[in-house]
Amino acid sequence: MLGIPELLDAVKGLRAGAILNPTSVTEDLRHLADVLHEQKVVAALFGPEHGVRGDIQYLEKVADARDPRTGVPEYSLYGKDFASLTPRDGHLRGLDALIFDVQDVGSRYYTYLATMGLAMRAAAKHKLRFLVLDRPNPIGGIAVEGGVIHPGFESFVGLWPVCARHGLTGGEYARFINEAIGCDLRVIPMQGWRRDLYFEETRLPWVMPSPNMPTPQTALVYPGMCLLEGTNLSEGRGTTRPFELFGAPWLDPQRLADDLARERFEGVAFRPCSFTPTWDKHKGQRCHGVQIHVAYPRGLDAIKLGVAAIVHARAQDPAKFRWRTERYEFVEDKPAIDLLTGSAAFRTNAEQGAAVGKLCALWEAERAAFARERERFLLYA
Repeated sequence: MLGIPELLDAVKGLRAGAILNPTSVTEDLRHLADVLHEQKVVAALFGPEHGVRGDIQYLEKVADARDPRTGVPEYSLYGKDFASLTPRDGHLRGLDALIFDVQDVGSRYYTYLATMGLAMRAAAKHKLRFLVLDRPNPIGGIAVEGGVIHPGFESFVGLWPVCARHGLTGGEYARFINEAIGCDLRVIPMQGWRRDLYFEETRLPWVMPSPNMPTPQTALVYPGMCLLEGTNLSEGRGTTRPFELFGAPWLDPQRLADDLARERFEGVAFRPCSFTPTWDKHKGQRCHGVQIHVAYPRGLDAIKLGVAAIVHARAQDPAKFRWRTERYEFVEDKPAIDLLTGSAAFRTNAEQGAAVGKLCALWEAERAAFARERERFLLYA
């Protein structure tokens, strides 16, 4: 399925930099850094959030290093400020090409495709070829959900006007944003992938794309449940089921499960439960909430799920609920929820007590427009 032989042919004789992470593996689980090193084409490695091979946590700085297996220098693309997210000029000198091979999870907030776009800009500036080894969208390539980023709300969780659940592969996403960037882009396509496939149907090995994305099931709920990062609700970080668990110390779990069930989600059940995060929000405190059980992925409206989680948790105690106001993804002057949803509209309407359906309807026109616009960049039937 993966086009690794075609990629190796395309970079033969070049000095390439490679943007990789632990998911950058062949179908028999060899890391691409090792494969490229054997072919004598990789001159530099670039580590996005969480690092090239590693286990660096959410929002933690990635340091420059030397790759322990190949000895190739590894440069950070996730440091202390927004400028650190783009490859530096000095690290690109002497290169002919940049390779991007990182498994995405199908949601705009997941930062790897923002890293790809910033690297594409750097490649255009330095006149480097940019090659994307395409991988599946693990939550399918059909559904498009949520809103796009509005001007003034750009951040590392949304640099281009793309829906929260975009339904694109990494290669298709590169084609979409390259109209504004104009780099020398080549996408190495997959063979045999269809838009209706979910990750477990591809028979490819699942390697955790980040420490809090342990399973393909996590990716199913992530486009909606990541919205909780913009609140003081625990999204389950510090547990073994992040994003599938959520709650807070003050919630009534049975009431929450009942309220969510009344939203009539297709193929989803809500189990009242309690958990104690080992780190992040409410560390060491007993939280009460629900576990989300997805029985039928193709019926899931993930964005509606996240909206409903916020609406019904907030309704239990609006005084204890709050939006995150601390610095988030290098931005200090806007609430995290506005960066995630793309504007202030969701937050202001939620504060006025808007129902789940009305909040989701805020995005319908821009969702439909994006769904039409993306059609000409699709690579797979």
